[in-house]
Parts: sequence; C-alpha cells; structure tokens
Amino acid sequence: MAENSPGLDVNAKGNAAHPRPNSWTLFRLWLAIGAQSFGGGTATQYLIYQAFVDRRRWLRPEEFAHSFSVCQLTPGINLLALTILLGWRLRGPSGVAISLAGLLLPSVTITVLMTALYAGVREHPVVRAALRGIVPATVGLGLLMSWQIAKPLLAASRSIRNGSLLVDLLVLTTSGLFVLYFSPPIVAMLLAGGTAAGTYGWLRARTASRVETG
Repeated sequence: MAENSPGLDVNAKGNAAHPRPNSWTLFRLWLAIGAQSFGGGTATQYLIYQAFVDRRRWLRPEEFAHSFSVCQLTPGINLLALTILLGWRLRGPSGVAISLAGLLLPSVTITVLMTALYAGVREHPVVRAALRGIVPATVGLGLLMSWQIAKPLLAASRSIRNGSLLVDLLVLTTSGLFVLYFSPPIVAMLLAGGTAAGTYGWLRARTASRVETG
C-alpha cells in the first residue's frame, strides 16, 4: 500500500481531503487567533472552530467535536490541550511547537501590556462598566460554541438511530442535573457519561450481531 502524501490529510476511507497547511501558514493562523483571543477560553475555541472548520476546512465538524471531547479528559488548561492536539493532527510534532508558539506569543505580550495599563484605570467607572458587559458577551459565545460542537454529534446520533439520540440527550440532561444539584467531580461525570454511552454502543453491537447470526 502506498504511503499517504505528507501534504494531504487523508480520512478514514483513504480519500484525500483538504491539503494540510505548511508551517508558516499554520503559525500565522495561530498568531491571528492568539491576537484575537479576548474573552477567555470559550471565545478562543470559537475562533479556532471558525478558522479550522468553517474557513480553511482542515477539519470536519465531527473531527473538531471529537478532538474537543478528548481534551476535556486532560488535566490543566483544555485550550492548550486542544491547540496541541490540532497541531499534532495537522503537522505532527513540529505542528505542536508551531501552534503553541503562535497562540501564546501575542497573548502573553498583550496580557503584559494590558495588565500595566489596567493598573492605572481599573477604578474608572467606564472601565468597570465595560468589564461587566464582557460577561454576557462571553456567555453568548459559549452557547454558540456548545451548539457548534453538539450539531455533528446529534446528526451522527440521528443517522445511527436505534435510540442513540435518546441516549445522548439522556446523558446530557442527567449530567447537567447532577452537576447542578450534587457538584460531583467533573472527571467523574465525564467518565460516567462515556461509560453509559459506551455500554449502550456495546449492547447495540451485540444485539445486531445476534440478529445477523440468528
């Protein structure tokens, strides 16, 4: 079997997808994301989704959703985990270094400058009012980002049928209620949701196998 070209992204069926970015293109893109990453992790995740999925189409929506889900299981800053994972998928080890450098360079520089500036104006009424307005804007971006990630998963559940969509909605609702009323460890909820969905998938595959052999 011929090896895949290093300049092409190849999907699971062996079909060549969109060309991978070169190192300079990847660095410039992360540099632009880092320079616009105001509003915290949720806002930055939306910028990444727009750049990698909507505009460049280097990733399909379901691939981004899966990468995002994997990063929820890692300790530390999930945004950095997502950056590392996407960099690895597109250009391997060099992509990791390039992606992290591009994301962090403008963020660190701007943060240092803004911290020095904020120390002198933080008590000004206009500044305090502006900061209060950032919160609802960030919440809105968070809701939009959640919908963008949920769409491909819900579409896949509908195509599978056999109750898969119902199971996903049940896991979503149950986990939300548990966190709201009992405040369990987040990692426990992630593992519980994965176990529930995995068990359902295993039972469905076992039932299908019995039907085919019977």
